Amino acid sequence: MLHPKLQQLIAEQEHFLARPNTPTAFYNGVYTRWAHPVLTRRHVPLIWKYDFNIQTNPNAQERLGVNAVFNSGALYKDGHYCLVARVEGNDRKSFFAIAQSDSPVQGFRFWDYPIALPDTYPEETNVYDMRLTAHEDGWIYGVFCSESKDRSPGAALSDACAAAGIVRTKDLRDWERLPNLKTVSPQQRNVVLHPELVDGQYAFFTRPQDGFIDAGGAGGLCYGTCADITKAEITEECLVSPRRYHTITEGKNGAGAIPIKTDRGWLHIAHGVRNTAAGLRYVLYAFATDLHEPWRIIAEPGGFFLAPYGHERVGDVSNVAFCNGAAVNDNGEVAIYYASADTRLHVATTTLDLLTDYVWGTPPDALRSADCVTQRSELISRNLEILARGNG
Repeated sequence: MLHPKLQQLIAEQEHFLARPNTPTAFYNGVYTRWAHPVLTRRHVPLIWKYDFNIQTNPNAQERLGVNAVFNSGALYKDGHYCLVARVEGNDRKSFFAIAQSDSPVQGFRFWDYPIALPDTYPEETNVYDMRLTAHEDGWIYGVFCSESKDRSPGAALSDACAAAGIVRTKDLRDWERLPNLKTVSPQQRNVVLHPELVDGQYAFFTRPQDGFIDAGGAGGLCYGTCADITKAEITEECLVSPRRYHTITEGKNGAGAIPIKTDRGWLHIAHGVRNTAAGLRYVLYAFATDLHEPWRIIAEPGGFFLAPYGHERVGDVSNVAFCNGAAVNDNGEVAIYYASADTRLHVATTTLDLLTDYVWGTPPDALRSADCVTQRSELISRNLEILARGNG
């Protein structure tokens, strides 16, 4: 027998999960924003939070609460959209769980159990932000942040160390833990595994950091390779997308979704961070790299691709849009999963054609106000000529 309150909560959640999603009025010609987040704390199964035994929980109290569901890896597999979401408990610990739907924008339901990663690093305190790579070697790899306490002399209580954890699977159910990625950099976050071998090597996009939060002297989003992913070690990182003064990447930047292959090049959706009077602002930006030299940028639109908008600005960490997953179906339709304010997960939908048009058709950042005015004035002049011809 279930507590009447739990029966009510089950019915309310079923109604919530069945809610249809609708496009918003937001328009930029590149992607469609959707009215409702695709994953929130309300999507979490009640059996994860409540003790259903009326004898041990006579008042139907929540025992293991969930604070947020966000930053999700994504994969389109066998006709399903699979998200490996970051679920953060009330205790601040994060874990991974898979939500699945036949639709990219609605109907996501979590599998019964969260992912139980092999516990091979006793010092590891927290894990989060998994990127999913369906690799040409036949494995699905998950690369995530493995966080541990900084135990170096003089470290403060809150100081931490970040490394890139690596797991792999064939079916998203049984996971093999590989050794963490080794690099020459002090810390690594936001590491992405490229989906194809490059000259016989496993290729990674990295984000070296001097500290857990601050990039320090690190130059930006980097690239490196290794021969054996079962003991992955990168001995040299080359700079791909640099940080630049007075741009959206001034504070730091890093890889986001897995690179998407097109006929013209690899499409990348990354994140850039700048400081403001109200704190750090995270946005997404896009660029393309060469098909055969994936470390070489060949197209780089100026400005942000997507920024927190409206209510997306509000949450645990305000003014943050973050992406670590996008799914491409067999028709070239792209679902970009992005979190807002480290609280919930949204989707923006587009196509490979639209993304290609945006990345190659949008002018680069002019970098100086005077040059930006010139750039915009030239666009205005061309448009006025078109309007004049049209009215004539």
